[in-house]
Amino acid sequence: MIPSPAGSMNRFGEMHCSIAQAVGVVAEPWTPLILRDLFLGLRRFDDLAEDLGISRHLLTRRLEHLIAAGVVEKRPYQERPVRHEYVLTDAGRDIVPALITLMAWGDRWSTPPGGPPALLVHSCGGQFTPVVTCPHCGEKASADTITVVGGPGAAQGPGTMVLARPADG
Repeated sequence: MIPSPAGSMNRFGEMHCSIAQAVGVVAEPWTPLILRDLFLGLRRFDDLAEDLGISRHLLTRRLEHLIAAGVVEKRPYQERPVRHEYVLTDAGRDIVPALITLMAWGDRWSTPPGGPPALLVHSCGGQFTPVVTCPHCGEKASADTITVVGGPGAAQGPGTMVLARPADG
């Protein structure tokens, strides 16, 4: 579990729900776009600020939050003066499939004029649109094919009331 950054108090952090916990880390305004840019290879603060058109103060706060959550690592790349670059940690790289799935949703339901601004190409060379599939049968997983049941961490409380209810008989 990714720790909640120090001083980060929001309702999401209080919910006993993996989605709420993830939202508390990566769903602040600008954060998914910062993660996208880091994935695409922008590493330096000035490059991120320029690409996003975000204020330096806000970018600093978002990067500090991602570092505290263990999603981004700050590494020095120059000694005099000291300058840093930002890279995705293992936890940050693990969010990439969720980001490209969100991108696919955007391409389908809110495509900018002219079509998708980016296309995905797998290491095999094939262009693709991400699809979540069941690892057991290989079929597409969707709202129509998934049933959610309480897991070992299900508990009565904000964010998991539905999962903590006893199963119907």
